[in-house]
Amino acid sequence: MPVVEIKHLTTYYYNKRVSFGKHRMMLLPRDDGDQKVIAYELEIRPKPIRLAWSRDVFSNHVATAQFDETAAELRFVSNTRLEHTPAKFHAANIDPAARHYPFTYSAEDWPEVNRYIKPPSSHHELNHWSSALFRDGGSADLYELLVGITRMINQTIDHVSRHEEGIQDPEQTLALGSGSCRDVAVLMIAALRSRGIAARFVSGYVHLIDDDEDCRALNAEINGGNTHAWVQVYVPGPGWVDFDPAAGLPENHNLIRVAAVQHARQAIPLQGTWYGTASDYLTMNVGVRVRGGTSGTNR
Repeated sequence: MPVVEIKHLTTYYYNKRVSFGKHRMMLLPRDDGDQKVIAYELEIRPKPIRLAWSRDVFSNHVATAQFDETAAELRFVSNTRLEHTPAKFHAANIDPAARHYPFTYSAEDWPEVNRYIKPPSSHHELNHWSSALFRDGGSADLYELLVGITRMINQTIDHVSRHEEGIQDPEQTLALGSGSCRDVAVLMIAALRSRGIAARFVSGYVHLIDDDEDCRALNAEINGGNTHAWVQVYVPGPGWVDFDPAAGLPENHNLIRVAAVQHARQAIPLQGTWYGTASDYLTMNVGVRVRGGTSGTNR
C-alpha cells in the first residue's frame, strides 16, 4: 500500500516577546477508507501548557493549544505518515437511479447530504455558465456532467496562487477568469449546489511526484509549498467522490484530505490570537512538503 510522508511547518515571527491566546489547528489528516494515518507528531514551540484533541461536527481532527509562555517566535511542525489508496471513480459505480441528472437523493441519504445542497443566494450567472453541461430542460449523464464541470473549470479559469486571506465570490471568479484552488473549489460547489447536487469543500495536501524527492531529507528546513483545496460530491452509490477543479481531475489519486466541511471558512489549517501591538508582528513562513515514503506501519 502506498505510503506518503507530509511535513507542514508554520512559523510566526515577532520583533519582541509576545504572549499567545488559544490556537486551533486542523493539520492531522482524516480517517477515511482510502487513507489511514500510521504515525503522527505535532511539535509546538514554545510548548503549550495544554493541548486538547477533538472532532468537529464533520469528523475532522481538531487540536487546540493554550500557552503561558511569551516568545518572539511561535512554531508549529506537523509530521504525518499515512497509507494512501487511490480510489477510481467509474460510471458503473453510480446507483442506477442517479445515473442521469436530474435525480433525487434517497430518504436514507438525505440526512447526510441536505446541509451540502443549500445554493448560494444568487446563482443566475452560475446557472447560465453551466447550462450547456446541465442541458437545461433535458437529461444529462451524471458521470459525464461531474467530470465535465471539473475539466471545464480547469480549462476556462486560470489557476493562480493567491496568498491573501478570504475566498472570491463565485461570480467574481467567473468575471475575473482566474482564482486560487480554493476559489475554483468554491465556484464548483456553488454551481453544483444551485442544481441540487450535494458538494462540500475539502482542504489538505496534494502529492506531486518529484524526481528529486528521495534526495531531500524530510527533516530539513522547508520553505514554500501550500495546502490544497478541492471538492467532494455526494454521488449515490460510491458516496463522497473527490474532484480537483484546479487540476481538472476527478478521483483522489494525489489528494490527501485533512478537512471536509460545509463552508471554506471552516477549514482554516491554523488560527489563533496573540497579544501586543500591530508593529510587534513581523511575518509568517509556511512550508509544506509531501513525498512518497517507505512501506510499513512502525510508529
